[in-house]
Amino acid sequence: MGVISPRQRAYLRALGIPLWRRQAAPGQYAAESDAPAALPARQTAPAPSADSVAQAAPVIAGSDWSELEAAVSGCRACGLCESRTRTVFGVGNREADWMIIGEAPGAEEDRQGKPFVGRAGQLLDKMLLAVGLRRDQVFVANLLKCRPPGNRDPKPEEALACQAYLARQIALVRPRILLSVGRVSAQHLLASDTPVGRLRGTVHRHPDSALPVVVTYHPAYLLRKPVEKRKAWDDLQLARDTLKKNPSP
Repeated sequence: MGVISPRQRAYLRALGIPLWRRQAAPGQYAAESDAPAALPARQTAPAPSADSVAQAAPVIAGSDWSELEAAVSGCRACGLCESRTRTVFGVGNREADWMIIGEAPGAEEDRQGKPFVGRAGQLLDKMLLAVGLRRDQVFVANLLKCRPPGNRDPKPEEALACQAYLARQIALVRPRILLSVGRVSAQHLLASDTPVGRLRGTVHRHPDSALPVVVTYHPAYLLRKPVEKRKAWDDLQLARDTLKKNPSP
């Protein structure tokens, strides 16, 4: 585990993680799902086709930050545009080494237009501080830029509609590592249907950018299952150690 500073000890105590427990070997834990059950929702606009997304992608691929944010704000590519209060673009350091990618905005994110606010956001901040990072030192975004009604899982066509936005954000930030939080985010980023419990504990590669990807549980899941916080701490250490082994050029 390495030497833990007094500040890290304080944040680990805030997370409720006992420091005397030994770190378990990766892959030892049973697979868990950390996403809420899907709820039925009425689709209010036709699903985007792969062709329509492909046609929009070249325009998005050449955009700068202001153009990309404007495109997200005015997006009507799927039915979520009908029920959203605000789009949730992403916040943080636009030249960060770490990029945190969640799944979709919740109710409070939809109201404020910012990702990871409320109790889940506070826990994410503590998780980052445990490895010496402040929120303003990372870039935080979601797979989806609009909230699915009832916080249900994103539909495949909704993820497809937002795919080019996230790809452009990754290209603009140029992070050194992606930290994927939650099942939906991890399975989309890695083009996999493997449960989070089996994806975590290993450094993966993003299929498009070849960036290292570390998977962990969503803070909302950790609030429901505090016993799993220890595993999230292991995942954060894995991400931190991965960067230490691969210093920036």
